[in-house]
Amino acid sequence: MRDHLRFYLGDELIEVATCAPTLSLLDWLRLDQHRTGTKEGCNEGDCGACTVVIGKIEQGRLVYRAVNACILFLPMLDGCQILTVEHLKSAGELHPVQRAMVAFHASQCGFCTPGIVMSLFALWLNENRPLTARVEDVLAGNLCRCTGYRPIVEAALQMYDFGERAQDRFILNQLEVEARLLALQDETILRVSDGVSTLYAPAKLDDLAQLVQSHTGATLVAGATDVGLWVTKGFRKLEPVILLNRVAALREMTETNEVIRFGAMVPLTQVHKVLGAQHPQIAELLRRFGSEQVRNSGTIGGNIANGSPIGDLSPVLLALGARLVLRCGEVERVCALDEFFIAYKQQNISAGEFVLRIEVPKLKPNALLHISKISKRFDEDISTVCGAFYLELEQGRVKTARLAYGGMAATPKRARTAEAALIGKPWSQHSAADAALVLSMDFSPLSDMRASAAYRGTVAANLIRRFALETLEPNVETRVTRMGGHHA
Repeated sequence: MRDHLRFYLGDELIEVATCAPTLSLLDWLRLDQHRTGTKEGCNEGDCGACTVVIGKIEQGRLVYRAVNACILFLPMLDGCQILTVEHLKSAGELHPVQRAMVAFHASQCGFCTPGIVMSLFALWLNENRPLTARVEDVLAGNLCRCTGYRPIVEAALQMYDFGERAQDRFILNQLEVEARLLALQDETILRVSDGVSTLYAPAKLDDLAQLVQSHTGATLVAGATDVGLWVTKGFRKLEPVILLNRVAALREMTETNEVIRFGAMVPLTQVHKVLGAQHPQIAELLRRFGSEQVRNSGTIGGNIANGSPIGDLSPVLLALGARLVLRCGEVERVCALDEFFIAYKQQNISAGEFVLRIEVPKLKPNALLHISKISKRFDEDISTVCGAFYLELEQGRVKTARLAYGGMAATPKRARTAEAALIGKPWSQHSAADAALVLSMDFSPLSDMRASAAYRGTVAANLIRRFALETLEPNVETRVTRMGGHHA
């Protein structure tokens, strides 16, 4: 068992022996290291002022990702490299990303600029001359309070003219950094404490299973995109904490002709690529899932196990007929996803059990799929209603129907009455209207700050009608086009 964290801050090896399990990376950078270039804004992963770039080993190689430092716990960075805005300047010269921001007068008031620079720096490291739409996606998680996005986007598009990527020191040094981080990887159980609470971070699946059984009251932390808010906004004290991010087996992904299997710790960024390839509307929904920083940190298993009634991924997985594989000790069991959600924040999971992987059936040739996310803002917003609908047709009649919603009940939920109204019927606008009419028998939504119950009920029914229009009248435009050519 190892009793200290090890990571690199730039090129400096850092070892931390005493640490609160829920100390945020942001607080450590600002209060301990006095690196105040990383700003504190919302402290909940929305505004991006605290964006930093993390280098980590994934599938044996170095990967750089932009993340929100405010909701990452410092122990999650064990074995990683942290890059902040202070690292970009070299020998008195600004980085090409910074020079482009200056040249296009893109800094505005400047408070949000470091986070914006770091998001664009991650883009610089990973992609060469992306299109405008991609730049907008990258910046969706960075709030410019001065609404200066036009010059920021221009700077992002032109930053490649301010330096040669191939000659960038961060890109030239990647093999060296990769070797350093690989040398930090081990299979011991990491245990750190501040004398009040304790964190365990196993690297092997068997060790994780034993720890979860031994500490049934522990909080299991995957990407911390929600758990981080329990601490920063709810001021919750978590004791003990079990981190999942060091378990390589939970990041495995396999694919057959029939099914895709995601380990519980596969990041949403990877889920976007793989699951989004199944259908363009899945890709579009996941593109609007949180922000780039949230998708880089969040995981498919954490999103499901959290059981949020307004999570956008669960309705899609319900519609596709996904299954969970859970593990308790050495025993595994399979649970259909529609049997996993019981009540608000209550799931079909026993003490000592954890989500091992998610199995998602691939779309069949005769299947129809429709996904809609309705929200007040286009990007980085919580859904008012999210609908995901799946039909299998046989000789023009509905053989299988799964209509799933988020935001309509205390859990993500299928509309069983509406599904029954479709089974055996020809798929038509008439049968869709019949299903829409009985939808009120499946849900009694709440009114809240996002929408009234009546609005939710009307929208949810209209989404079934929209499904019929899109599949039966393909020339009818039902989706709003935003700048960049994407559809809502």
